[in-house]
Amino acid sequence: MSEHPSQKIKSNPSYLEKADGARIAYHKLIGNSPGLIFFGGFASDMTGTKALAIEQYARTCGQAFLRFDYQGHGQSSGDFSKGTIGTWLSDSLAIIDSQTTGPQILIGSSMGGWISLLAALERPERIVGLVGIASAPDFTEDLMWNKFEQSIKNTLLEDEIYYEPTEYNDAPYIITLPLIKDGRSRLVLREKLMIHVPIRLLHGLSDADVPYQLSVRLAEHVEAEDVEVILIKDGDHRLSKEKELKALMQQIDNLVARTKK
Repeated sequence: MSEHPSQKIKSNPSYLEKADGARIAYHKLIGNSPGLIFFGGFASDMTGTKALAIEQYARTCGQAFLRFDYQGHGQSSGDFSKGTIGTWLSDSLAIIDSQTTGPQILIGSSMGGWISLLAALERPERIVGLVGIASAPDFTEDLMWNKFEQSIKNTLLEDEIYYEPTEYNDAPYIITLPLIKDGRSRLVLREKLMIHVPIRLLHGLSDADVPYQLSVRLAEHVEAEDVEVILIKDGDHRLSKEKELKALMQQIDNLVARTKK
């Protein structure tokens, strides 16, 4: 559920000091409305290929843009192992409320697709469009807990932590029982999802981590009528190749144009 941070930058971020003591690192461009906000993946950060490509798009088009790290990720403060979907949603809402104005298009990669849906539910008056990139709503339950062998479930129940090897990082994913339990309270695909803005969902047919059927399920489940699923036959979970980034920018451009009509 991570976005591979294959392209790094060294510029210093700004920081938001949250009421809970967390320092949330972010980069912001001032520009035209609607603003664009990028939500990263699980154990990823804001310096990945997709985030920087969207920033370049925003610079070229003069759009406002913001990317940030959840606490416990990247350059933000905090311990990743103490984070939950609720923690990272709180970070996202704090960023939206304090660092953006006017209508926003939320762009979520993998786990960021789930968190952006939750943010849209919390701030419906601010959100005018959603773009999902290999969206992984409800992944803690459907792609983790429900697929874990009983031995892994026992480890989580007894130790409250499990280290899962991953091809995206040298270090394993840290999966905790609080992450699973909190995710269970924030599932979005069990009841009709009351979001009414235009939605574009990109997914690779060769995604080995999050099956493309999850984006189809989300499209069927959401209340919005203007929903399109864009399937990329040889696309993997990262969707960071040049043609995939081009497809992503086309969909962002489409939503920006729609909001300006």
